[in-house]
Amino acid sequence: TIDCELRLQIVMQISTNKTSRKNMSEVSVVLVGCGAPLKSMGWYHATQILHEGCDIAAHLDFIVEPWFLSEAGRSSPGGAEFAEFKKELESTKGVKFFSRVEDVPPVEKEVKRLAIISARTSDNPSLFASCLGIGCHAIFLEKPGAPSVSELETMRHNANKLGVSVFMGFNKNVSKFVSKTRAYAKTHPGTDVTFLHNNNYEESGLNECFERNSEGMLKNMAIHEIALAVTFYGVSVGEIASVEADKDFSRCMTLKGPSGSYFTDFSKLKFTIKTRDNGEVSIAADRCGGDDSVGIVTDGEGKELVRFTMPDDEDALTIRNAEERIAGAMPYFYVQSPDYQTLKQRVAKAIANSEPAEGVATLHTAVETLKVAEYLTPILMEQLM
Repeated sequence: TIDCELRLQIVMQISTNKTSRKNMSEVSVVLVGCGAPLKSMGWYHATQILHEGCDIAAHLDFIVEPWFLSEAGRSSPGGAEFAEFKKELESTKGVKFFSRVEDVPPVEKEVKRLAIISARTSDNPSLFASCLGIGCHAIFLEKPGAPSVSELETMRHNANKLGVSVFMGFNKNVSKFVSKTRAYAKTHPGTDVTFLHNNNYEESGLNECFERNSEGMLKNMAIHEIALAVTFYGVSVGEIASVEADKDFSRCMTLKGPSGSYFTDFSKLKFTIKTRDNGEVSIAADRCGGDDSVGIVTDGEGKELVRFTMPDDEDALTIRNAEERIAGAMPYFYVQSPDYQTLKQRVAKAIANSEPAEGVATLHTAVETLKVAEYLTPILMEQLM
């Protein structure tokens, strides 16, 4: 049976959601990859779009969920909770559910359709192609977008041919802590910037983490910071003059995963990139370091001058409201809630008004970011092994 508290959370959340489309200027959303309530990012995208208080000018019309609508998925962990979520949205919001993208009805005349793809990275290329096939005007794609650069480049080529805009879910590109860090460094010449990303895994759980995120830290956890380097610091494979790992901070390990296979990855990593035009930026990531992200500015001697964090005091109310509205979700949903809300607000506004989405990373950014991640991984491993 479904946990009573979970059912109550789902019902209470839906009761405060949008009840109908406000006007035809709102964007029609097809969510691809909803996942389990309280646990999956796709599900959290759905709750933000549905909630009136998030002020996202979009209407959730269709959800595609291949796993939980399959025979095996229905009886798997999370299947009962998804079934309850589906029942409530069908009866109270008129959302239609499908197991395949191809089954979504053709887009209506004068309606602008946005697909939000929040699925396994390995499934993204095929799901992306299917979304192009149902008349989507734009696609919001979660990081890193695809398993390889070549697949991302093919996706970009096909989207460009059809005139489909593609936005990436690099939420830190619109984070306040990033803009504050950059602004401070700009007004203090001669300073250095480090972007630090912490996760809150226990050391004992790293073997499962390494296997589940087998693409590696640079293609997964630290991909957000690499996107910042690409977007704001002119970093690309061709422009990298040098990269140096901080051996005192970093740790590269080989662990036996739950399947019995072995995986080599970083449990923590810090490195500095210098570009050919004398630019410099440092990136750090620690899987067991906490649940925040930090921008740190230091002077030429390495003395810390200031740091800006996500979340900050300004985000506290938004995060607290999200926690009260839907209790029991993954902690990082609440921490990243303000930024993901901003991303979807900007994307929906851009699609409705046929204008660029301010500060939102594009598929071009994703391609260059993944190229850098693939280039850096063997270099850094060689320096640390």
